[in-house]
Amino acid sequence: MSEVTVRFWAAAREAAGLTEERYPAGSLAEVLTAAAARHGNRLAAILECASFLVDGDPVGKRDRSAVTVGAGAVVEVLPPFAGG
Repeated sequence: MSEVTVRFWAAAREAAGLTEERYPAGSLAEVLTAAAARHGNRLAAILECASFLVDGDPVGKRDRSAVTVGAGAVVEVLPPFAGG
């Protein structure tokens, strides 16, 4: 099975209870759905408002189901940050 690495930052790391984890490759939407199913509502809520990098490239406003996350890719989950 082809896998991707998802790295959780800040509140996403707290909700997932770990720094990174592997998921089957597919669309970004599929990867995020799998992460939400594994870790529950708290992470699911964070994923709704988070920003994402796939292999260092920002996803931005693109449709998550149209973003391919291929084998060996790294997805960074960046929740909104507060600060001044």
